Amino acid sequence: MKSFEMNDRKKIGLGLTGFGVFFSFLGIVFFFDKGLIAMGNILFISGVALTIGLKSSLQFFMKRSNYKGTISFGVGFFFVVIGWPILGMILEAYGFVVLFSSLPATVENAFLFNPGGNVSDEMTLV
Repeated sequence: MKSFEMNDRKKIGLGLTGFGVFFSFLGIVFFFDKGLIAMGNILFISGVALTIGLKSSLQFFMKRSNYKGTISFGVGFFFVVIGWPILGMILEAYGFVVLFSSLPATVENAFLFNPGGNVSDEMTLV
């Protein structure tokens, strides 16, 4: 399965995503420091783009069902940059929830309908 292969680009993308979450967390801990939050946002978005690919991430963010989340995340990022980090983080959190609310169902479907067999069949007791 080529899509689950872990190449160097995906490793760097996961690292950038992790650092993005870490810097955003530090920005919140240090009383909504706009520099740390903005750096965390840039690292997070670039990490997602490297992990799943530029074309896939553009398709994900520009999907009709994700417009509300993309716009609120972008407006929140703008508010963080201009100096209103609390309002920006509220909008970004809302956008993040809207964008990634379907992720658990997608992961569940990937495990249930994988071509190598059903994960639950392998875990049942005989």
